[in-house]
Amino acid sequence: MDDVSKPEIATADLSMLNERDLKNKVNDLRSKIERSERQLSSIFKELKMHRTDIDELKEKRDVLNKQVKEKVTEAQELKKKRDVVNRKISEYKGKRSAVNAETQKLFSGISELKEKRDEFNKLSHGSFESLSKAYATELEAFLNKELPLAVEIKIYEKLIDITNRLDAARKANEIHAKIQDNYEESKEIHSEGDEIHEKIRDLSEESQAYHVEMLENFKAADEIRKEANMYHAQLTDRYSNIHTIKEKIDPLKKAIDSTREELNEYLEKLKDIQLTKDEKNVSQKHSNAKEKLQKNARMSLEDLKLLIEKGDVKFSSKSEQ
Repeated sequence: MDDVSKPEIATADLSMLNERDLKNKVNDLRSKIERSERQLSSIFKELKMHRTDIDELKEKRDVLNKQVKEKVTEAQELKKKRDVVNRKISEYKGKRSAVNAETQKLFSGISELKEKRDEFNKLSHGSFESLSKAYATELEAFLNKELPLAVEIKIYEKLIDITNRLDAARKANEIHAKIQDNYEESKEIHSEGDEIHEKIRDLSEESQAYHVEMLENFKAADEIRKEANMYHAQLTDRYSNIHTIKEKIDPLKKAIDSTREELNEYLEKLKDIQLTKDEKNVSQKHSNAKEKLQKNARMSLEDLKLLIEKGDVKFSSKSEQ
């Protein structure tokens, strides 16, 4: 049984400590409290059960240690399963990134094609069909009508102009057809991306289930181990002087109370730091969401929620065409 040490007095200026130092101090204090509480619990149990047969205590300890081993083994198996699923998630995320890159490439190509199509449309000043009719009309007059030479020259020049415009209109139509093909291809790629996203979501849920169950087993093992250690402590301290044990109770309680008071000071300081970090995190997420909105990038539900809350996105009664 460890001697009860006097509590440390918090003399440091908390404002001079960074978050890491504060957390380290909190962990140290919590560990100290846990050790003290376990010690106190062990003391009271020893007082009550000091006449308990030693063989009975050993049997209880060994049964608990066996349970700890079983829980740890089960948790390790769950960890292996979780890691296998996580590797699959990583593979699908790689595929999703490739699909996103391909989609972006397609849309970039569509944008370039639209510029070229619009240039040809400006040159054509009309649709291919209307220009074809105009060309046929002018050609009919040029070939079959008796016209003055000056008129024929004007018609000939007009035919040359229409020919150039027809060529521009034909090229615009060809590019437009290519744009339509690219749009259709992008729909297929987008559908593939949705399937990959659904697979990632399903696998993530499976991974989370394994992870939660794993943590539950580790936690259960820790709790059982504490109880087993308690029995072991009872065995090793079985023949300690009961009067000496009683003398340790009051100082130990005072040490725990004093440590808790010190711990509360550090926890309050950490709470203030976390509130500041949370505010900065929300601000950064809002900024990232606005950037996604401006770039028309894929947004999460959290992004959309933030934009709605901040007034960056408003719903309209009229659907976009």
